[in-house]
Amino acid sequence: MHIDKATEAELRAALADLHEQYDALAAKNLNLDLTRGKPSAAQVALSDALDGILDGNYRAADGSDARNYGGLEGLPEARALFAEVLGTAPEETLVGGNSSLTLMYQVMDFALREGLRGADSAWGNRAQVKFLCPVPGYDRHFSVCEYLGIEMIPVRLLDSGPDMDQVEALVAADADIKGIWCVPRFSNPTGCVYSAETVKRLAGLPQVASASFIVMWDNAYAVHTLQDDAPALASIAAHARELGTMDGIFQFGSTSKITFAGAGVGFVGSSERNLAAFRAHLAFQTIGPDKVNQLRHVRFLKDSETLNAHMSRHAALLKPRFDAVLGTLERELAGSGMGNWTTPQGGYFVSFDALPGLASEIVALAGNVGVKLTPAGATFPYGKDPDNRNIRLSPSFPAQDDVQASVDVFVLCVKIASIKQRLSR
Repeated sequence: MHIDKATEAELRAALADLHEQYDALAAKNLNLDLTRGKPSAAQVALSDALDGILDGNYRAADGSDARNYGGLEGLPEARALFAEVLGTAPEETLVGGNSSLTLMYQVMDFALREGLRGADSAWGNRAQVKFLCPVPGYDRHFSVCEYLGIEMIPVRLLDSGPDMDQVEALVAADADIKGIWCVPRFSNPTGCVYSAETVKRLAGLPQVASASFIVMWDNAYAVHTLQDDAPALASIAAHARELGTMDGIFQFGSTSKITFAGAGVGFVGSSERNLAAFRAHLAFQTIGPDKVNQLRHVRFLKDSETLNAHMSRHAALLKPRFDAVLGTLERELAGSGMGNWTTPQGGYFVSFDALPGLASEIVALAGNVGVKLTPAGATFPYGKDPDNRNIRLSPSFPAQDDVQASVDVFVLCVKIASIKQRLSR
């Protein structure tokens, strides 16, 4: 039934039936959660061999003792391994603690308060600092900007990545814009992969922008495919080297959704000049990262071939969950006019666009019967979706049966909210 083609009588009859189903669900006292993209217990168990893998051998490739102080830039073998993930050279890669988000915050704070090129380059010298935020996007990126007092400017996220015509026009016209957030492969939440043309244009942004502009390239899902033929991502580092813009690019990644989510390894790639400045900044905060954890990750993941085989095991656990969500959306809502959604080939999310004005109501309806969804607006700066329509679905963490139960409730709530809105017109 298409919502705009049904008669009022048909809609009222359908709504009455939906309310009966909804009341029956309320009586079940459900407690289900699709809010965050956490790996499941089965996924983290894939890396249980990390425990004890060093077997008393703490010597790194350079002969140093990983248990001791030092090595602020990370172990050489860890820099080499994770440089492959980022597409950087080992000398352009710094390996830190367990969180890439920590590294992102530190880079942003450093650029704002101290300046990548010394005090004169600090963004904070300006009366106002702005950042471009492709939407829908990642709420933690937005939280960093909001906490640091950086004004966020939403830009459209297309299937090919940020709307580069809009981005380049904004950057060229406003010297207060100092950067852009990007999740380039299997973007959070839409799952889009930036096109080769978009990657090249983003690599060229520092030439268009004012001084000290940076591209914050959060490649969180670089190796997180759901199927073997998932689209690849062009190398922004390769384009940046050709254009001479490596100083304007910071790439980030981690093993948080590869090994142990809370005990992984975060890493950052940029120009050697940038990393030297950043390393000097970090020296006031730490004597060195957890190199024991870096060493056990290197011995566990070994090389890109081993890493890819490991990620195939992740995909085998994740894909049925995504299939449950996407199959239910297709079966229950395709051709209904009640919304549209993405079909990602990797990553951790499905992005659903309800009819304008309904996201918050759908989230509330689901919550009232025990299904927690990401808050409406979370995928936009300041938590404000101007159309109140985007909802991020995260099927990775719950058990398979709970994923199905959750999406069944979600679809029911979409139908109720959509038909109610249509009858009110």
